[in-house]
Amino acid sequence: MIRALWTAATGMEAQQISQDVVANNLANVNTAGFKKARADFQDLMYQVYSKSGAETTGGGQLPVGIEIGMGVKPVAIQKMFSQGDYMRTDNEFDMAIEGNGFFQVDNDGSTVYTRAGNFKLDSDGAVCNSEGLKLVPELTIPNDTVGFTIDSGGTWTASDANGDPLATGRMELANFINPAGLTSLGRNLYGRTESSGDATAGNPGEEGLGTISQRFLEMSNVNVVDEMVRMIVGQRAYEINSKAIQTADDMLQMANNLKR
Repeated sequence: MIRALWTAATGMEAQQISQDVVANNLANVNTAGFKKARADFQDLMYQVYSKSGAETTGGGQLPVGIEIGMGVKPVAIQKMFSQGDYMRTDNEFDMAIEGNGFFQVDNDGSTVYTRAGNFKLDSDGAVCNSEGLKLVPELTIPNDTVGFTIDSGGTWTASDANGDPLATGRMELANFINPAGLTSLGRNLYGRTESSGDATAGNPGEEGLGTISQRFLEMSNVNVVDEMVRMIVGQRAYEINSKAIQTADDMLQMANNLKR
């Protein structure tokens, strides 16, 4: 009975983590560039009373053994980097990546990565995100710029009132061999880890990198219906594990009441 109590308790703890992940996904359903997460679980060690294939006293062989599991544990919360939906904004500094890759921004001297393309201009004319983190390599436009365009290959042009170019350049994106290994820094930012590998920078549309769509934003890839189903399944799993604890407790009570 005691084993059942602890085993069911691990199930309740696992479903709590699952609900935490679902809640964060739903909270960010309208966050630009957000990537949903999924909790992965593994069963725990087993108590073995007899092994499959063991020899019996009569010289035979056991077709199956007796192994009793000890519950479940969380092993990973994986970011799912599937493409999110696009939203047209008509803002010339909004950009979406169609395909693989990340925008690069400078965070106090270190480069971090994001899929959120809702950029703005700071007082120096540098393109930056909502927190003032500048693009890498830096993209700065002249003060008398009237129009700003960027094509699918990342080539940008700042033009004056007559449509004549004042400055031009090309944006770079970065990609990783294992994007799921990036660490989530919050604020729509990701950081490199040993698991993700080093960033490979390149021009949009080349070397497997996605292209740029100006005046669009990539929204969250959270599917609300899927998350609601996962929430219900997790709630029912939590409930049935609590019932298992109650049942084990009732059986212990029966055993305690055998002698009065």
